[in-house]
Amino acid sequence: MKAAILHEFGADLVVEDVDVAGPAPDEVLVRTVASGVCHTDRTMQLGANPLTLPLVLGHEAAGVVEAVGRDVTYVKVGDPVATTASSFCGHCRWCQRGEPQHCENKGRARPSGQPPRLSRHGTPVEPFVGLGGFAEQLLVHERTLVRLPDEMPLDRASLLGCAGITGLGAVRHAARVRAGDTVAVIGCGGVGLNAVQGARLVGAARIIAIDRIPEKLELARRFGASDTVDASSVEPVEAVRELTGGLGVDHAIEVVGIEATIEQAFAMLDTRGTATVVGVARPDMRVRIPAVDLLLEKRLQGTKMGSTRPRIDIPLYCQLYLDGRLMLDELLSETVPLEKVNEALSALDNPLGARTVLTF
Repeated sequence: MKAAILHEFGADLVVEDVDVAGPAPDEVLVRTVASGVCHTDRTMQLGANPLTLPLVLGHEAAGVVEAVGRDVTYVKVGDPVATTASSFCGHCRWCQRGEPQHCENKGRARPSGQPPRLSRHGTPVEPFVGLGGFAEQLLVHERTLVRLPDEMPLDRASLLGCAGITGLGAVRHAARVRAGDTVAVIGCGGVGLNAVQGARLVGAARIIAIDRIPEKLELARRFGASDTVDASSVEPVEAVRELTGGLGVDHAIEVVGIEATIEQAFAMLDTRGTATVVGVARPDMRVRIPAVDLLLEKRLQGTKMGSTRPRIDIPLYCQLYLDGRLMLDELLSETVPLEKVNEALSALDNPLGARTVLTF
């Protein structure tokens, strides 16, 4: 099969032939139909984490099951599926607590001693987070898959495996926004736009979208923002307080992952407000918050993958889309072939659209 392989951090991906092993008893072979290009893929391409090379990036995929291992019962050949990096084992302490995003045995890699899932000329090729979505086929553990409704378009479904579940879940599960709450969303890319529409879906009274790019703010209005703040021309905290009569917001959802925006999220809270950090920060990053604000019962928290339960939440979001209540058509800004993966990744440095999807 063809796959886009990263051989050196900071370099372009190279589309090459890769050998795929047969499914182990608990594995599934999927023919990829669509794969979203996420900013996390770009940061990993540039060396944000010391990942094993060579590497197939991509973690937001949807496709059709082509083969299953003998112990697989959840899906069968021909089933439409989406992938999720938030896999689960069902047995560890976090799965038992209903927090599968922290699962301690995700099944991303084969046990030691087994041949690799992917290889090239006998050299193992690592699939990113056990998925490797920038490829014509995926060989994955069955627990990374979510079965989809037959009528769900797979290019739209691919948007749910990361951007969808993270943004929507940050609102529904992590922040637990209630009807009537006021919400600010900092960063209006694919994840941020899903946070905006998540706040709309749960009935937030006011949704303030914050970004530095006017085109993204216009998109945020289409997704449900009642107000927008252009952070390139005004100070965001002051603007949010002005919009809320000096009070601040009940919830600030931060989707950028840098010191300044995390500190801004906390600073724009009302008494007993909660700032939820979704953006992936550098491991060495530190933020400063006024300790006196803790006496006002303000909270700063994080969330991983939107604290999502994939096999419950993704089918729900599919149904909301099919019912016309969840906006995914508007989230998909462009579809390109695998050969244009480098252009799609580079465009994330100055993105104007919501999400680019590779189609196969």
